[in-house]
Amino acid sequence: MTNQNRTLSILLTTLAIVISALSQTALAELARDYNVKPVPFSKVGVKDDFWTPRLETSRKKTIPYCFEKCEETDRISNFEKAAGLKQGKHEGIYFNDSDVYKVMEGAAYSLQIDPEPKMRQYLDNLIKVMAAAQWEDGYLFTFYSVPERQPEKLWTNVSSIHEQYCVGHMYEAAAAHYEATGTKLFLDVATKNADLMCKVFNPDNRTDPPGHQEIEIGLCRLYRATGDQKYLDQAKFFLDQRGRLGNRGPDGKRGLYGTYSQDHKPVTEQTKAVGHSVRAAYLYTGMADVAALTGNMDYIKAIDTIWKDVLDTKLYLTGGIGAAGGQEGFGGPYELPNMTAYCETCASIANIFWNHRMFLMHDHAKYIDVLERILYNAALAGISIEGDRFFYPNPLQSMGQHQRSPWFGCACCPSNIARFIPSVPGYTYAHRDNNLYVNLFISGQSTIETESDKVTLTQRTRYPWSGDVRITVDPEKGRKFTLFVRIPGWARNEPVPSDLYKFQKNSDEKPTLKVNGKKAKITLQNGFAAIERRWNKGDTVDLNLPMPIRRVIAHDNIIDDRGKVALQRGPIVFCLEAIDNEGEVLNLMIPDDAELKAEFRPDLLDGVMTITGIAGLTKRALDGKVVPSGKKPFTAIPYYAWAHRGRGQMTVWPARTPQASKPAPADTLTYISKTTASFVHASLDAIKDQSIPANSADSSNRQLDFWPHKNVTEWLKFEWPEPHELSSVKIYFFDDTGRGGCKVPESWKILYKNAQGEFIPVTTQDNYGTEKDKFNKVTFNPIKTNAIRIDIKLMKDWASGVQEVVIE
Repeated sequence: MTNQNRTLSILLTTLAIVISALSQTALAELARDYNVKPVPFSKVGVKDDFWTPRLETSRKKTIPYCFEKCEETDRISNFEKAAGLKQGKHEGIYFNDSDVYKVMEGAAYSLQIDPEPKMRQYLDNLIKVMAAAQWEDGYLFTFYSVPERQPEKLWTNVSSIHEQYCVGHMYEAAAAHYEATGTKLFLDVATKNADLMCKVFNPDNRTDPPGHQEIEIGLCRLYRATGDQKYLDQAKFFLDQRGRLGNRGPDGKRGLYGTYSQDHKPVTEQTKAVGHSVRAAYLYTGMADVAALTGNMDYIKAIDTIWKDVLDTKLYLTGGIGAAGGQEGFGGPYELPNMTAYCETCASIANIFWNHRMFLMHDHAKYIDVLERILYNAALAGISIEGDRFFYPNPLQSMGQHQRSPWFGCACCPSNIARFIPSVPGYTYAHRDNNLYVNLFISGQSTIETESDKVTLTQRTRYPWSGDVRITVDPEKGRKFTLFVRIPGWARNEPVPSDLYKFQKNSDEKPTLKVNGKKAKITLQNGFAAIERRWNKGDTVDLNLPMPIRRVIAHDNIIDDRGKVALQRGPIVFCLEAIDNEGEVLNLMIPDDAELKAEFRPDLLDGVMTITGIAGLTKRALDGKVVPSGKKPFTAIPYYAWAHRGRGQMTVWPARTPQASKPAPADTLTYISKTTASFVHASLDAIKDQSIPANSADSSNRQLDFWPHKNVTEWLKFEWPEPHELSSVKIYFFDDTGRGGCKVPESWKILYKNAQGEFIPVTTQDNYGTEKDKFNKVTFNPIKTNAIRIDIKLMKDWASGVQEVVIE
């Protein structure tokens, strides 16, 4: 092919893709749907200082990077093996297919904005591989297809293997690809699989529900794309099987998966958010979709009640959900620890899905308030500014043990980020009848088709750093309608729509509104400023949302936040990070009368607002009391931007009172010693930080443990430059049986260095106790030495660990 012909071919291919991407895919006419209609992200042009760089990074960096990692980790080669294009065994976790589908969904979204020929070709080639890997009956799951097909294993463990979870993500990706390209290449693969799903799972055959929810959302998207009623019916069927004692599994046994999978009772009878937080939020999103498409009010009543439970007792200030790392899920009411917070990135994204659906159903701004809080804090923290480093859990406090990762063995979070970020503009606007909603404040333009008009909305703002927003309204025809502009809860002295968090003091600065330059009264309707008038081309709305620095106080039932304060400005939650604060932040105390100042730093972290002030320092005295020890300047940065500059301490909730801080330790014999250990997992410093744990399993202040060592003797050594007279040692053991691999040791003993430099046992009449949840103290004949050693004999099948050591 000549260069001229090659150039012509590329131009024609590009033109065809552009025409396809710009064409409106004819989706099915549905009998019912949400009361409020979202404006698709593909119809929202973004020219925004905050979001445009992030959308570009997602398109140019994150999505290609995630595809590269899917190739490197054999996620894609699993499909090639299943298609007979390669030989070999299945690589990775059994549900790895889902990661590929999610990245494909993100790529399809990207094509709708920028139809790159290379990305389109890459997707088409990958879809052809998947079509070749699909079984004749429609089954597609590489774990049971490689190295050879295993029909006897299909559907034998739907509670854990996640066949349905994986294809649910495939359905979403296929619908997105169809919307982007207008071709059914991927949609045909999805519907063939969904047809099989309908044949296998029905009242006359299998009635056990999926273990990990997601397929319900995917089936609703297939229904929207095709209009085929059976996909909606199947989504409803899966929802209705949860919590039914009569469920039949493959072995004929009857039973439930329990609260972990929200299968403890029928979904319409559930009232509390329980179990795995991602599964839960996907479930509630699926219930909202099916309710909107069927009109089933029982689903709505249930998720309304569950939503209130989350907002009242289980939401982190950052918008994250999931307090318990062991089950990646919800804890009990007000159980919101900071250091051990799970707040999985996937859960934040799922929570955004759920809250957006709640808004579409109820047209109330409180759901967008929650969505915005998640978006700018918990969700955005999950991805680095560069777009190729990720968080799985998102803690609200760190001792320096956390850092972003380039990938994970279980890579659900990076792939979820890849599909989520491109869709963010789609949360900006909505419409109902002829009325319009402005939900988020993002510079750009969107032309919205209402029932009887086309209206172009243009926003100009520096949000989230500035609360000044100008909206230009350009209707195709001059007519009367209502423009609903959200007045965020934080601008109305309400951080969240419950009493879980409150601002320490109400602000007298109120939002103001101007229409065509003239001051207008804000008439609130469901949290929106309702501006009803005849609109003409060029009309403007100027909204001013004051952004003073706010101190946030948590409900007193949240034990970890007692005596502490968080800082918020606009929608942004701030944190203190070690690198900005001379290496330590947990011993700082921000008193109520400290003067705070906000300053935009264009040179820092791609441009962020900072909060500065003077904090008090705290230290523990030898008598155990916490005392002031000076003052120093502090700097706080947006929480989403932490962990970009190396490991170190971080906190969202600095102390407000001395007692709530983590004071610098007193100069005890343990603290001033040179401390070493035979092996260190977690933190050696933890054993002398003078933080007394709540119990042996408490890891909120970290611990030293010897995991994964078992059936060996480990040691701790404490040395001083000069000899000291010693007579007792007490030790608090770490034991996380039930969730981890550490147990109190089989035995332990104390040795000291004699004049000859040998370590010999101390002389004692005490027993060496190994009890949990308390100090085990041994008093011995006084010795004078410059070193002691504690030998710890581990059990045969267990590691062990130490919370704290006191030498006297």
